[in-house]
Amino acid sequence: MTAAAKAATRQKVARLAFWSIVVAGVVLALKVAAWYITGSVALYSDAAESIVNVIASAAAFWAIQVSYKPADQDHPFGHHKAEYFSAVLEGVLIVVAALLILNEVWRSWQHPAPLEQPWKGLAVNGVATVINAIWAWTLIRTGRNARSPALVADGQHIMTDVVTSVGVFGGLVGAVLTGWQILDPVLAVIVALNILWQGWHVIGSSMSGLMDRAVDTQEHMLIRDIISANSKGALEVHDLKTRIAGRATFIEFHLVVDADMTVGASHVICDRIEDALKADIPSVRVTIHVEPDDEAKLPKGTSAVPFA
Repeated sequence: MTAAAKAATRQKVARLAFWSIVVAGVVLALKVAAWYITGSVALYSDAAESIVNVIASAAAFWAIQVSYKPADQDHPFGHHKAEYFSAVLEGVLIVVAALLILNEVWRSWQHPAPLEQPWKGLAVNGVATVINAIWAWTLIRTGRNARSPALVADGQHIMTDVVTSVGVFGGLVGAVLTGWQILDPVLAVIVALNILWQGWHVIGSSMSGLMDRAVDTQEHMLIRDIISANSKGALEVHDLKTRIAGRATFIEFHLVVDADMTVGASHVICDRIEDALKADIPSVRVTIHVEPDDEAKLPKGTSAVPFA
């Protein structure tokens, strides 16, 4: 990826992160209005989750700004992992929202009240749900393409909010048509349990990133193929290791060459491999340790793919 393409991607991600705050604020206002109109505890639960969206969007915006800072003396490998902290915070906030919802359900059961203007409130909530669905799809698609954990986490949480809203909408329609008011708090409990599960999933995914998770099998095989196709002149490659930190992929391995090969000749091979990896894998960082042939792990004379 060229410098211009990287700068364009950075601007797009930052712009989406900023507008995510605006969209989350609009959706929150609509959902609070829907709850205020109806007095529904299920719509309250939907609005409570949107409060998390606003805070999480602001945190994601901050984390993305930090993650794009260049490497410095204190952070020589860059600031890519900042986005994972945003995702962890979002997961924690989801759990807090679930607890607030359960508290409101308890209060509702102690002091039950009929729904007011349910159709008007559901219409307002429906508009908010449509906005959320479009925005969640945009964030997830762009976040995956730009390898931005914060954008993906934000989009996945909003998509969970969409599913929740659809369920609440259908349940409340049923409650209005049947007169079964008990469906209102029951729906709120289901919402709370669902977002608790999602919060755990978001935290788990982010912690995996903080623990230097390796690339998936498909990308690992791609890396092997690229190295093999561009390692002409070398005898072997072994100890291939990878890790992901936000958008960046770190690759390191040992390259075995003939003991009599000059430093300059081995450097040419390393440059060729590194250039090929950078051409196919965005934001890659490559470290190659050159070793003499007595460090080889494969039997001498092996002519297959040079991987031990």
